[in-house]
Amino acid sequence: MVTESFPRPIGTRRRFSALLAATALGVYLLLIVGATTSLTNAAASCSTWPTCHTPVDPLNQTELAIAWGHRIAAVVVGLLVAMTAIAAALGDVSRRVRATLVVAAVLYAVQVGVGAVTATTGPDAILPGLHLALGLVIFTGVVVALAWDLEIATGTEDDAIDSPEPIEELEDGPAAPERTLPTSRLARGRLTAVAYFRMMKPRLMWLLCLVAAAGMALAAGDSLEIYTIVATLGGGVLAIGASGTFNHVLERDVDQKMSRTADRPLAVDLIPVRNALLFGAALTAASLAAFLTINRLAAALGLAAIVFYSVVYTLLLKPNTVQNTVIGGAAGALPALIGWAAVTNTIGWPGLALAGVIFLWTPAHFYNLALAYKDDYARGGFPMMPVVRGETVTRKHILYYIAATLVSSIALALLTDLGVLYAGTVVIFGGVFLWAAVRLHFEQTEAAAFRSFHASNAFLGAVLVAILIDALAF
Repeated sequence: MVTESFPRPIGTRRRFSALLAATALGVYLLLIVGATTSLTNAAASCSTWPTCHTPVDPLNQTELAIAWGHRIAAVVVGLLVAMTAIAAALGDVSRRVRATLVVAAVLYAVQVGVGAVTATTGPDAILPGLHLALGLVIFTGVVVALAWDLEIATGTEDDAIDSPEPIEELEDGPAAPERTLPTSRLARGRLTAVAYFRMMKPRLMWLLCLVAAAGMALAAGDSLEIYTIVATLGGGVLAIGASGTFNHVLERDVDQKMSRTADRPLAVDLIPVRNALLFGAALTAASLAAFLTINRLAAALGLAAIVFYSVVYTLLLKPNTVQNTVIGGAAGALPALIGWAAVTNTIGWPGLALAGVIFLWTPAHFYNLALAYKDDYARGGFPMMPVVRGETVTRKHILYYIAATLVSSIALALLTDLGVLYAGTVVIFGGVFLWAAVRLHFEQTEAAAFRSFHASNAFLGAVLVAILIDALAF
């Protein structure tokens, strides 16, 4: 007879993990609803507790609905927090997980009390921001407990790579066919054009352009000019192309050691290094020319993005430190500042907040790819997190950075006028991303890593589109 690790109806470790994930998402939903209540001043329409009286002014019905939604969500989430704490107290979990969840439950009760006082006596009755701060601490605690629990339940002590297997041809297998160029000039020209296009890393362009567009939308709202859009996105595409080209040049020798990059144009000598360098320089010049038609700050930030990715990340960070992905996230965050600067010719807090979301999202996103290509990165000599610290630690850090990304998304909402569309998008797609990361812990396959990778892309893409619509249309 199998003994259950947790009290019924939880029973199994997987169900407890699902409860923890649901609790984390519920607390986050409550944070978003609470932030919306604060931004819309909906709390003013409900000055009683625990229920709300109907306001005399009919214009306050919308605010009343938001306030009621906050109260109802607080009850549901409170039940989840209590269930999680009870399951941890009676179940087979580590001491730190149990202590963290019990403390989170106690803090939740304190937060309810703070909310009651704030609702009945006004926001200045207690330290401003205390209610939100407690919510952030509770959310962080639940996610950290989830990461710790999954580490124990699904991880292994040492799964790092010491000596990767090189790429070798099978002794008795057929030799790899020699690459031959087409004889037709048209076919060779098409092949060369495709090679130059591949060096520009076009797969990165759509997402980074969305980041820049979101920065512009936050800065300008519905007054955003067409020329600013075209010049900024055009300069951005050229800057991405230049960065990708220089990256191909600098990593051409290492690319030959990795199966996923062995067919890159410079790794197979399809394009001469000199030509690639000239192409990268031309793209850089064209990018700066496009940005300069807007303002010098946008041009300076565009040049900084090219230099950071091409030199700082490719040459210094990627081959030398396990934190390469974390620090390298600055390259993906710069388009947010470029978009903001293109409109305002300054660097403002909303632009920095958007850049912060991208910066914190990057490790949660890229660590999935590093898991899928762990052996390949080891052959290339890159100290990626799964290679140096192992898969267990990497999966745990994915959850950490998902939590940090979601918290930074709240900061962005508080600094801008983003509304319900943005909040709903973050909660829904954040939930999908979190659930994919939890499944990754249990499945531990390449397919699961790619599922989490695509969920991270879907999260950021959807959030950026929501920002565009919210800022431009509402």
